[in-house]
Amino acid sequence: MDQGFSFMPSLLKRPMSEAFEYIPSRGRQELFIFGDHASCHIPSEYNNLGLSGDDLTRHIAWDIGTETIIRNLCAHFGCGGQLASVSRLVIDLNRDLGADGLIPATSDGTVIAANQNLTAEDRQDRVARFYAPYHVALGATFDRLDNPLVLSVHSFTPQPREGARRLTDIGLLVKHDFETAELFQAGFETYPHYKVEINKPYSAYDLNHTIDVHVGPRGLRHLAIEIRQDLVDTSEGCETITQVLIDKLAQIINRAHICTA
Repeated sequence: MDQGFSFMPSLLKRPMSEAFEYIPSRGRQELFIFGDHASCHIPSEYNNLGLSGDDLTRHIAWDIGTETIIRNLCAHFGCGGQLASVSRLVIDLNRDLGADGLIPATSDGTVIAANQNLTAEDRQDRVARFYAPYHVALGATFDRLDNPLVLSVHSFTPQPREGARRLTDIGLLVKHDFETAELFQAGFETYPHYKVEINKPYSAYDLNHTIDVHVGPRGLRHLAIEIRQDLVDTSEGCETITQVLIDKLAQIINRAHICTA
């Protein structure tokens, strides 16, 4: 993961709330949920990265609806969770340290002015402040839990400015755990109006960094869920999708418990 950056010991002395929020478990350990792109927050010293208006809240800044859904699911199941506390325009926590889009210079046609021509020191500071603490904490959580089902929640825009319209309702990004994804997908026979597809609208073989680093190597059962944003861009939409996910996740958790009992 190094790619020219280092996780310095001093970074762990920084305030953890600057990088992420940890949602404590109420005793349930068999499920853990996280959101790499749950926040559109840009710290004040970055002066909105030179952006204004809708660019600060549209999909390039965060995964719309995911914070609400993750909080709802954690509250319902009594499980732990971790939410990113910074916009992916500051640094994308779901990218490899060597990826071109780690600190995006442009995003879906929008130029991110303050991300142009950054020095190595500027980039290292963002890695130390946000990226490293987020990943160190996530890894420590997975080391502590005993074989949880891991849920990663993202959302995607129905119509990128630079791309075709997306017709998938719920996507499952799969590389390591096809069994859990296929079980989850099959459960939607009771919700036939949702189009649930594997590796749509993009593939886990292209975008899967956090799962690849923390979840796949540990052999943990998991789901990487992508939800189309016009389904979750209102509180009512988030509540509807939350209830659907609760139903489908309960079936998977219960089946796993029976199989391992």
